[in-house]
Amino acid sequence: MKTLFKNPVQIVTVDTKSKHFKRGKELSEIGLLSEHSILVENGIIKDIIPNSSLSKISADKTVDLEDLIVLPGLIECHTHAAYAGSRADEFLLRLKGATYEDIAKNGGGISSTMQAVRNSSFEELVKLLKPRVAHFISQGVTTLEIKSGYGLSYYDEIKLLQVINYFRTNSSIEIIPTFLGAHTFPPEYKNDHKQYLDLITNELLPYIIKNKLADQVDAFCEKTAFSADEVDKIFTKAKKLGYKLRLHTDQFNSIGGLDVALRHKALSVDHLEVIPDEEIPKLSKSETVAVLLPGVSFFLDYDYAPARKLIENNAIVALSTDYNPGSSHIPNLHIIMQLAALKMKMSVEEIISAVTVNAAKAVDKNELAGSIEIGKQADFAVFAAKEYSEIIYNIGINLNKYTIKKGEIIYHNEEN
Repeated sequence: MKTLFKNPVQIVTVDTKSKHFKRGKELSEIGLLSEHSILVENGIIKDIIPNSSLSKISADKTVDLEDLIVLPGLIECHTHAAYAGSRADEFLLRLKGATYEDIAKNGGGISSTMQAVRNSSFEELVKLLKPRVAHFISQGVTTLEIKSGYGLSYYDEIKLLQVINYFRTNSSIEIIPTFLGAHTFPPEYKNDHKQYLDLITNELLPYIIKNKLADQVDAFCEKTAFSADEVDKIFTKAKKLGYKLRLHTDQFNSIGGLDVALRHKALSVDHLEVIPDEEIPKLSKSETVAVLLPGVSFFLDYDYAPARKLIENNAIVALSTDYNPGSSHIPNLHIIMQLAALKMKMSVEEIISAVTVNAAKAVDKNELAGSIEIGKQADFAVFAAKEYSEIIYNIGINLNKYTIKKGEIIYHNEEN
Protein backbone atom coordinates (compact mmCIF):
# COMPACT_ATOMS: atom_id res chain seq x y z
CA MET A 1 0.00 0.00 0.00
CA LYS A 2 1.52 3.28 -1.16
CA THR A 3 0.23 6.61 0.09
CA LEU A 4 1.38 9.99 -1.23
CA PHE A 5 1.20 12.90 1.22
CA LYS A 6 1.15 15.63 -1.37
CA ASN A 7 2.23 19.24 -1.56
CA PRO A 8 2.49 20.56 2.03
CA VAL A 9 3.72 24.13 2.24
CA GLN A 10 6.62 22.98 4.47
CA ILE A 11 8.09 19.70 5.64
CA VAL A 12 10.11 20.00 8.83
CA THR A 13 12.13 16.80 8.52
CA VAL A 14 14.40 17.22 11.60
CA ASP A 15 16.83 15.26 9.43
CA THR A 16 19.64 13.71 11.49
CA LYS A 17 21.53 12.13 8.58
CA SER A 18 20.87 8.75 10.24
CA LYS A 19 22.39 9.87 13.57
CA HIS A 20 18.92 9.78 15.19
CA PHE A 21 19.45 12.59 17.71
CA LYS A 22 20.72 16.17 17.92
CA ARG A 23 23.07 17.68 20.48
CA GLY A 24 24.09 21.27 21.12
CA LYS A 25 23.91 23.53 18.09
CA GLU A 26 22.53 20.67 15.98
CA LEU A 27 19.12 21.26 17.58
CA SER A 28 18.78 24.33 15.36
CA GLU A 29 19.11 22.27 12.17
CA ILE A 30 15.56 21.15 11.32
CA GLY A 31 15.95 20.16 7.65
CA LEU A 32 13.22 22.41 6.28
CA LEU A 33 11.85 21.53 2.84
CA SER A 34 9.32 23.21 0.60
CA GLU A 35 7.91 22.01 -2.74
CA HIS A 36 8.26 18.39 -1.65
CA SER A 37 5.91 15.48 -0.94
CA ILE A 38 6.27 12.26 1.07
CA LEU A 39 5.72 8.77 -0.29
CA VAL A 40 4.82 6.14 2.30
CA GLU A 41 4.76 2.40 1.70
CA ASN A 42 3.32 -0.02 4.28
CA GLY A 43 3.70 2.51 7.08
CA ILE A 44 7.33 3.39 6.30
CA ILE A 45 8.71 6.53 4.65
CA LYS A 46 9.69 5.35 1.18
CA ASP A 47 10.83 8.64 -0.37
CA ILE A 48 10.75 12.43 -0.06
CA ILE A 49 10.07 13.73 -3.55
CA PRO A 50 10.37 17.15 -5.23
CA ASN A 51 6.92 18.19 -6.43
CA SER A 52 8.36 18.65 -9.90
CA SER A 53 8.78 14.85 -10.07
CA LEU A 54 5.33 13.83 -8.85
CA SER A 55 4.10 12.95 -12.34
CA LYS A 56 6.43 9.94 -12.23
CA ILE A 57 4.97 8.64 -8.95
CA SER A 58 2.14 6.13 -8.68
CA ALA A 59 0.33 5.65 -5.37
CA ASP A 60 -2.73 3.76 -4.17
CA LYS A 61 -3.89 6.78 -2.17
CA THR A 62 -3.16 10.51 -2.17
CA VAL A 63 -3.65 12.86 0.78
CA ASP A 64 -3.61 16.54 -0.18
CA LEU A 65 -1.76 18.64 2.42
CA GLU A 66 -1.87 21.95 0.57
CA ASP A 67 -1.40 24.95 2.91
CA LEU A 68 -0.37 22.63 5.76
CA ILE A 69 2.94 21.96 7.53
CA VAL A 70 4.25 18.47 8.25
CA LEU A 71 6.37 17.74 11.32
CA PRO A 72 7.52 14.37 12.62
CA GLY A 73 4.93 12.93 14.98
CA LEU A 74 5.47 14.55 18.39
CA ILE A 75 7.00 12.38 21.11
CA GLU A 76 5.69 12.84 24.66
CA CYS A 77 8.52 11.26 26.66
CA HIS A 78 7.63 11.94 30.33
CA THR A 79 4.11 11.71 31.77
CA HIS A 80 2.35 10.47 34.88
CA ALA A 81 -0.99 10.32 33.08
CA ALA A 82 -2.19 7.14 34.84
CA TYR A 83 -3.66 8.51 38.05
CA ALA A 84 -6.89 8.96 39.97
CA GLY A 85 -8.21 11.74 42.19
CA SER A 86 -7.59 15.47 42.27
CA ARG A 87 -5.04 17.65 44.03
CA ALA A 88 -6.87 20.93 43.54
CA ASP A 89 -6.75 21.42 47.31
CA GLU A 90 -2.94 21.43 47.16
CA PHE A 91 -3.07 23.99 44.36
CA LEU A 92 -5.02 26.27 46.73
CA LEU A 93 -2.46 25.67 49.50
CA ARG A 94 0.37 26.65 47.16
CA LEU A 95 -1.48 29.83 46.23
CA LYS A 96 -1.40 30.63 49.94
CA GLY A 97 2.36 30.09 50.15
CA ALA A 98 2.90 26.38 50.87
CA THR A 99 5.67 24.72 48.86
CA TYR A 100 5.45 21.41 47.03
CA GLU A 101 7.92 19.93 49.55
CA ASP A 102 5.90 21.27 52.52
CA ILE A 103 2.79 19.55 51.18
CA ALA A 104 4.65 16.27 50.59
CA LYS A 105 6.06 16.26 54.14
CA ASN A 106 2.55 16.67 55.53
CA GLY A 107 1.16 13.62 53.75
CA GLY A 108 0.04 15.26 50.52
CA GLY A 109 1.65 15.17 47.11
CA ILE A 110 2.38 11.76 45.63
CA SER A 111 0.96 9.99 48.70
CA SER A 112 -2.40 11.69 48.18
CA THR A 113 -2.65 10.40 44.60
CA MET A 114 -1.44 7.00 45.79
CA GLN A 115 -4.49 6.64 48.04
CA ALA A 116 -6.82 7.53 45.17
CA VAL A 117 -5.14 4.98 42.88
CA ARG A 118 -5.26 2.26 45.51
CA ASN A 119 -8.99 2.91 45.91
CA SER A 120 -9.62 2.66 42.15
CA SER A 121 -10.27 -0.47 40.13
CA PHE A 122 -8.57 -1.42 36.88
CA GLU A 123 -11.75 -0.48 35.02
CA GLU A 124 -11.99 2.92 36.72
CA LEU A 125 -8.37 3.72 35.91
CA VAL A 126 -8.85 2.73 32.26
CA LYS A 127 -11.86 5.04 32.06
CA LEU A 128 -9.83 7.92 33.52
CA LEU A 129 -6.83 7.41 31.24
CA LYS A 130 -8.75 7.01 27.97
CA PRO A 131 -9.57 10.72 27.35
CA ARG A 132 -6.06 11.74 28.41
CA VAL A 133 -4.50 9.53 25.74
CA ALA A 134 -6.99 10.87 23.18
CA HIS A 135 -6.09 14.44 24.15
CA PHE A 136 -2.40 13.82 23.45
CA ILE A 137 -3.26 12.24 20.09
CA SER A 138 -5.24 15.37 19.17
CA GLN A 139 -2.05 17.43 19.61
CA GLY A 140 -0.04 15.39 17.10
CA VAL A 141 1.54 13.00 19.60
CA THR A 142 2.31 9.62 18.02
CA THR A 143 4.40 8.11 20.85
CA LEU A 144 3.39 8.54 24.50
CA GLU A 145 5.32 7.47 27.59
CA ILE A 146 3.27 6.80 30.76
CA LYS A 147 4.77 5.98 34.16
CA SER A 148 3.41 3.99 37.05
CA GLY A 149 4.43 5.30 40.48
CA TYR A 150 1.11 6.12 42.13
CA GLY A 151 0.44 2.60 43.45
CA LEU A 152 3.59 2.10 45.55
CA SER A 153 2.64 -1.44 46.53
CA TYR A 154 3.15 -4.75 44.78
CA TYR A 155 -0.49 -5.10 43.76
CA ASP A 156 -1.13 -1.45 42.86
CA GLU A 157 2.03 -0.89 40.82
CA ILE A 158 1.22 -3.97 38.75
CA LYS A 159 -2.39 -2.78 38.42
CA LEU A 160 -1.22 0.58 37.06
CA LEU A 161 1.15 -1.07 34.59
CA GLN A 162 -1.65 -3.35 33.43
CA VAL A 163 -3.80 -0.26 32.82
CA ILE A 164 -1.02 1.36 30.79
CA ASN A 165 -0.51 -1.86 28.85
CA TYR A 166 -4.21 -1.97 28.05
CA PHE A 167 -3.62 1.20 26.02
CA ARG A 168 -0.44 -0.20 24.52
CA THR A 169 -2.68 -2.88 23.00
CA ASN A 170 -5.77 -0.78 22.33
CA SER A 171 -4.44 2.62 21.25
CA SER A 172 -3.70 3.87 17.75
CA ILE A 173 -0.35 5.31 18.90
CA GLU A 174 2.66 3.75 20.58
CA ILE A 175 2.38 3.68 24.37
CA ILE A 176 5.57 3.19 26.38
CA PRO A 177 5.05 1.98 29.98
CA THR A 178 7.70 2.90 32.56
CA PHE A 179 7.94 1.37 36.04
CA LEU A 180 8.32 4.12 38.65
CA GLY A 181 7.89 2.19 41.88
CA ALA A 182 10.72 4.33 43.26
CA HIS A 183 8.61 7.49 43.17
CA THR A 184 8.51 7.99 46.92
CA PHE A 185 8.35 5.77 50.01
CA PRO A 186 4.75 4.82 50.82
CA PRO A 187 3.52 5.47 54.38
CA GLU A 188 3.78 1.83 55.43
CA TYR A 189 7.51 1.87 54.62
CA LYS A 190 8.28 5.40 55.82
CA ASN A 191 10.52 4.05 58.59
CA ASP A 192 11.75 0.98 56.75
CA HIS A 193 13.31 2.04 53.48
CA LYS A 194 15.26 -1.22 53.15
CA GLN A 195 12.10 -3.32 53.10
CA TYR A 196 10.58 -1.22 50.32
CA LEU A 197 13.82 -1.34 48.34
CA ASP A 198 13.75 -5.13 48.73
CA LEU A 199 10.16 -5.18 47.42
CA ILE A 200 11.20 -3.21 44.34
CA THR A 201 14.43 -5.05 43.59
CA ASN A 202 13.54 -8.62 44.57
CA GLU A 203 9.84 -8.82 43.70
CA LEU A 204 8.57 -6.07 41.40
CA LEU A 205 11.49 -5.72 39.02
CA PRO A 206 11.70 -9.46 38.19
CA TYR A 207 7.91 -9.87 37.86
CA ILE A 208 7.39 -6.82 35.66
CA ILE A 209 10.06 -7.64 33.09
CA LYS A 210 9.18 -11.36 33.07
CA ASN A 211 5.56 -10.47 32.28
CA LYS A 212 6.55 -7.76 29.77
CA LEU A 213 4.70 -5.01 31.60
CA ALA A 214 7.60 -2.54 31.16
CA ASP A 215 11.22 -2.53 30.05
CA GLN A 216 12.05 0.94 31.36
CA VAL A 217 12.64 1.85 35.00
CA ASP A 218 12.56 5.33 36.51
CA ALA A 219 13.26 6.67 40.01
CA PHE A 220 12.98 9.98 41.86
CA CYS A 221 16.30 11.03 43.39
CA GLU A 222 15.38 13.74 45.89
CA LYS A 223 15.63 14.54 49.60
CA THR A 224 11.93 13.70 50.05
CA ALA A 225 12.25 10.51 47.96
CA PHE A 226 15.26 8.27 47.15
CA SER A 227 18.93 8.91 47.86
CA ALA A 228 21.61 8.45 45.22
CA ASP A 229 22.75 5.24 46.94
CA GLU A 230 19.21 3.86 46.96
CA VAL A 231 18.79 4.67 43.28
CA ASP A 232 22.12 3.01 42.55
CA LYS A 233 20.89 -0.23 44.16
CA ILE A 234 17.68 -0.18 42.12
CA PHE A 235 19.50 0.62 38.88
CA THR A 236 22.15 -2.06 39.45
CA LYS A 237 19.47 -4.74 39.78
CA ALA A 238 17.33 -3.33 36.98
CA LYS A 239 20.25 -3.23 34.57
CA LYS A 240 21.10 -6.87 35.31
CA LEU A 241 17.51 -7.80 34.46
CA GLY A 242 17.70 -5.99 31.11
CA TYR A 243 15.81 -2.77 31.85
CA LYS A 244 16.58 0.60 30.30
CA LEU A 245 16.99 3.34 32.90
CA ARG A 246 15.71 6.87 33.43
CA LEU A 247 15.93 9.25 36.40
CA HIS A 248 14.11 12.22 37.93
CA THR A 249 16.98 14.25 39.41
CA ASP A 250 18.08 17.77 40.41
CA GLN A 251 14.50 19.03 40.66
CA PHE A 252 14.62 20.64 44.11
CA ASN A 253 18.01 19.47 45.37
CA SER A 254 21.18 18.16 43.74
CA ILE A 255 22.09 15.05 45.75
CA GLY A 256 24.19 12.94 43.39
CA GLY A 257 21.53 11.52 41.08
CA LEU A 258 23.16 12.81 37.92
CA ASP A 259 26.36 10.85 38.54
CA VAL A 260 24.41 7.67 39.23
CA ALA A 261 22.42 8.06 36.02
CA LEU A 262 25.48 8.75 33.89
CA ARG A 263 27.42 5.87 35.44
CA HIS A 264 24.59 3.50 34.51
CA LYS A 265 24.24 5.08 31.04
CA ALA A 266 20.60 6.01 31.63
CA LEU A 267 18.45 6.94 28.66
CA SER A 268 17.60 10.27 30.28
CA VAL A 269 17.92 12.55 33.27
CA ASP A 270 14.71 14.50 33.74
CA HIS A 271 14.08 17.87 35.46
CA LEU A 272 17.54 19.43 36.12
CA GLU A 273 16.01 22.68 37.40
CA VAL A 274 18.76 23.03 40.03
CA ILE A 275 21.65 21.31 38.24
CA PRO A 276 24.86 23.08 39.36
CA ASP A 277 26.75 24.87 36.59
CA GLU A 278 29.82 22.74 37.18
CA GLU A 279 27.80 19.56 36.55
CA ILE A 280 26.44 20.62 33.15
CA PRO A 281 29.59 19.70 31.13
CA LYS A 282 29.13 16.08 32.23
CA LEU A 283 26.33 15.86 29.65
CA SER A 284 28.45 17.21 26.80
CA LYS A 285 29.69 13.83 25.58
CA SER A 286 27.11 11.55 27.17
CA GLU A 287 24.24 10.12 25.13
CA THR A 288 21.96 10.50 28.14
CA VAL A 289 19.18 12.94 27.19
CA ALA A 290 18.45 15.98 29.37
CA VAL A 291 14.63 16.04 29.49
CA LEU A 292 13.45 19.49 30.56
CA LEU A 293 9.99 20.05 32.04
CA PRO A 294 9.10 23.76 32.02
CA GLY A 295 5.48 23.03 32.89
CA VAL A 296 6.59 22.09 36.42
CA SER A 297 8.46 25.36 36.86
CA PHE A 298 5.43 27.28 35.60
CA PHE A 299 2.92 25.34 37.70
CA LEU A 300 5.01 25.48 40.90
CA ASP A 301 6.36 28.98 40.15
CA TYR A 302 10.04 28.23 40.59
CA ASP A 303 13.26 28.20 38.56
CA TYR A 304 13.42 26.81 35.04
CA ALA A 305 16.09 24.34 33.94
CA PRO A 306 19.12 26.04 32.30
CA ALA A 307 18.29 25.10 28.72
CA ARG A 308 20.67 27.58 27.13
CA LYS A 309 23.65 26.42 29.21
CA LEU A 310 22.85 22.79 28.46
CA ILE A 311 22.62 23.42 24.72
CA GLU A 312 25.78 25.54 24.74
CA ASN A 313 27.52 22.65 26.51
CA ASN A 314 26.55 20.24 23.73
CA ALA A 315 23.87 18.33 25.63
CA ILE A 316 21.06 16.36 23.99
CA VAL A 317 18.00 18.32 25.14
CA ALA A 318 14.38 17.14 25.01
CA LEU A 319 11.11 18.64 26.29
CA SER A 320 8.04 17.08 27.86
CA THR A 321 4.94 17.98 29.86
CA ASP A 322 5.56 15.88 33.00
CA TYR A 323 1.76 15.77 33.03
CA ASN A 324 0.62 14.79 36.54
CA PRO A 325 -2.04 15.88 39.05
CA GLY A 326 0.26 17.69 41.46
CA SER A 327 3.24 19.53 40.03
CA SER A 328 2.40 19.92 36.32
CA HIS A 329 -1.31 19.58 35.67
CA ILE A 330 -0.70 20.56 32.05
CA PRO A 331 -1.61 17.89 29.47
CA ASN A 332 -0.65 20.18 26.60
CA LEU A 333 2.70 19.71 24.85
CA HIS A 334 2.18 22.86 22.76
CA ILE A 335 2.07 25.01 25.91
CA ILE A 336 5.33 23.35 27.01
CA MET A 337 6.89 24.30 23.68
CA GLN A 338 5.72 27.88 24.18
CA LEU A 339 7.08 28.00 27.75
CA ALA A 340 10.43 26.74 26.47
CA ALA A 341 10.55 29.68 24.07
CA LEU A 342 9.39 32.36 26.49
CA LYS A 343 10.96 31.18 29.75
CA MET A 344 13.98 29.09 28.75
CA LYS A 345 14.93 31.13 25.66
CA MET A 346 15.05 28.17 23.33
CA SER A 347 14.64 28.91 19.64
CA VAL A 348 11.67 27.55 17.70
CA GLU A 349 14.00 25.19 15.84
CA GLU A 350 15.58 23.88 19.06
CA ILE A 351 12.13 23.28 20.50
CA ILE A 352 11.00 21.27 17.47
CA SER A 353 14.08 19.04 17.72
CA ALA A 354 13.45 18.66 21.46
CA VAL A 355 9.87 17.36 21.10
CA THR A 356 10.63 15.07 18.18
CA VAL A 357 13.89 13.20 17.66
CA ASN A 358 15.49 13.98 21.03
CA ALA A 359 12.32 13.08 22.91
CA ALA A 360 12.29 9.86 20.90
CA LYS A 361 15.85 9.15 22.05
CA ALA A 362 14.78 9.63 25.68
CA VAL A 363 12.45 6.64 25.28
CA ASP A 364 14.78 4.67 22.99
CA LYS A 365 12.54 5.01 19.92
CA ASN A 366 14.72 7.38 17.91
CA GLU A 367 15.76 4.86 15.27
CA LEU A 368 12.10 4.38 14.33
CA ALA A 369 10.49 7.74 15.07
CA GLY A 370 11.16 11.42 15.71
CA SER A 371 12.31 12.56 12.28
CA ILE A 372 11.14 12.37 8.68
CA GLU A 373 13.85 10.25 7.10
CA ILE A 374 13.62 7.47 4.54
CA GLY A 375 13.20 4.11 6.28
CA LYS A 376 11.57 5.49 9.43
CA GLN A 377 7.96 5.07 10.46
CA ALA A 378 5.56 7.43 8.72
CA ASP A 379 4.54 9.22 11.93
CA PHE A 380 3.51 12.83 11.26
CA ALA A 381 1.85 15.78 12.96
CA VAL A 382 0.26 18.04 10.35
CA PHE A 383 -0.47 21.64 11.30
CA ALA A 384 -2.81 24.24 9.83
CA ALA A 385 -0.16 26.90 9.40
CA LYS A 386 1.83 28.41 6.56
CA GLU A 387 5.06 28.80 8.54
CA TYR A 388 6.33 26.52 11.31
CA SER A 389 6.90 29.32 13.85
CA GLU A 390 3.10 29.79 14.01
CA ILE A 391 2.87 26.54 15.98
CA ILE A 392 4.65 28.21 18.90
CA TYR A 393 3.48 31.77 18.24
CA ASN A 394 -0.18 30.80 18.79
CA ILE A 395 -0.10 30.47 22.57
CA GLY A 396 -2.46 27.83 23.94
CA ILE A 397 -3.95 27.05 20.52
CA ASN A 398 -3.76 23.59 19.00
CA LEU A 399 -3.15 23.96 15.25
CA ASN A 400 -2.81 20.23 14.67
CA LYS A 401 -5.09 19.10 11.85
CA TYR A 402 -3.98 15.50 11.30
CA THR A 403 -2.18 12.98 13.46
CA ILE A 404 -0.72 10.24 11.27
CA LYS A 405 0.69 6.98 12.62
CA LYS A 406 2.49 4.57 10.28
CA GLY A 407 0.92 6.32 7.31
CA GLU A 408 -2.66 6.14 8.61
CA ILE A 409 -4.68 9.19 9.64
CA ILE A 410 -5.73 8.48 13.23
CA TYR A 411 -6.98 11.96 14.11
CA HIS A 412 -8.54 14.68 11.97
CA ASN A 413 -9.58 18.10 13.27
CA GLU A 414 -12.09 19.31 10.69
CA GLU A 415 -12.19 22.80 12.23
CA ASN A 416 -8.54 23.62 11.48
